[in-house]
Amino acid sequence: MDDINLHYRFLNWRRRIREIREVRAVRYRERLKRMLRDGDILRYHGNSDEVGCFVAARPLSRRNRYFEVTIVDTGVRGMIAVGLVPQLYKLDHQPGWLPHSVAFHADDGKLYNGNTVGQQFGPKCCRGDRVGCGISLDADDGQLTVFFTKNGKEVGSVEIPASPEALYPAVGMHSLGEEVLLDLNAEWGMEEDDGQMIVDSHEEDWGRLHDVKVTGTLLEYVGKGKSIVDVGLAQARRPLNTRFHYYELEITDAGEKCYIALGLARRDYPKNRHPGWSRGSIAYHADDGKLFQGSGVGDAFGPRCFEGDIMGCGIMFPRDFNPDGGDDVDDWDLDVFPKPSEVQNDLYANNEDEEEDGGEDLEGRKVMVFFTRNGKVVGRREVALPVGGFFPTIGMMSTGEKVRVDLHPLSG
Repeated sequence: MDDINLHYRFLNWRRRIREIREVRAVRYRERLKRMLRDGDILRYHGNSDEVGCFVAARPLSRRNRYFEVTIVDTGVRGMIAVGLVPQLYKLDHQPGWLPHSVAFHADDGKLYNGNTVGQQFGPKCCRGDRVGCGISLDADDGQLTVFFTKNGKEVGSVEIPASPEALYPAVGMHSLGEEVLLDLNAEWGMEEDDGQMIVDSHEEDWGRLHDVKVTGTLLEYVGKGKSIVDVGLAQARRPLNTRFHYYELEITDAGEKCYIALGLARRDYPKNRHPGWSRGSIAYHADDGKLFQGSGVGDAFGPRCFEGDIMGCGIMFPRDFNPDGGDDVDDWDLDVFPKPSEVQNDLYANNEDEEEDGGEDLEGRKVMVFFTRNGKVVGRREVALPVGGFFPTIGMMSTGEKVRVDLHPLSG
């Protein structure tokens, strides 16, 4: 009966994840008209009599509150606008022309705030200039402060009645030859007296970082990437629990080899070991689609993952689960259930668990760990929960790898 109930609950979770992914696929879809996008390049594709407009897939947020464009070519008239608009903004209007939108226009240096008549605001912008737009973190009473920058310096700001989740990055163009380089992950911080930049890095979400740089929700591998000892590791500060039992990452750059691993590990997991290689861990590896479970030998598990794919990992806790371990436990290991036929991975063949001391295992209750790819469940494994819990853990190992992480995708 317990197996039947567990299977039924698993099917319900899989359906819920699929439904959430389907909603997001519709909600988070970029929109553009009379414009062409080639990677991060946006080009005007009209006849100069009609406006072209691009609206990003996701709104600004407290974690990603700023974006920039670099003007590659001003075209005939340089009528390029950078600003924020509602998700369903009419794409035949420049940002800032319609209600609930605001934008800084490069050709005349004016601010357009829900009106086709602009107000003098800042300098004009030319080829090579960087134009940025962001939101202040101190929104209050339904008012939000939107600021604009030119070449890294603030031009000015304006307060508008809106919430961050309602404003999407937008770029408008209106003449032949106009072209910009778009950076939706740009950084922004106010300069202090010592000239250093303060960036909202969200490092507080992570308990341990090794050869990984954090910028907002973006993790970037900064290690050497030359051998299996050059692993970069990011481990969340808090373990998964019955409230926050699932997390995801999006591969924004696969780097040289896409040696990206997503999984769960004990808190004292070795910093230079990929998740899944050592005891007390389990992980789905993007480069070969294998599941590694406390060993350098992986099992054939699911499809490989590439740039743009979204990988997820979660735990199905028993209905009567009551965590009895504390966050202050420092020494635990994980015993896993026997696995099916193993598949040797030559890259990790000599990567044995040399750091293990063979001590007594401290295992907790059995839980079901599952993995997803683009909203679909790839597979699951029953494991014993380490004392202290399973912490979201991400590994990277080749130059250029970047992932965007959402530690609580099912909470909103």
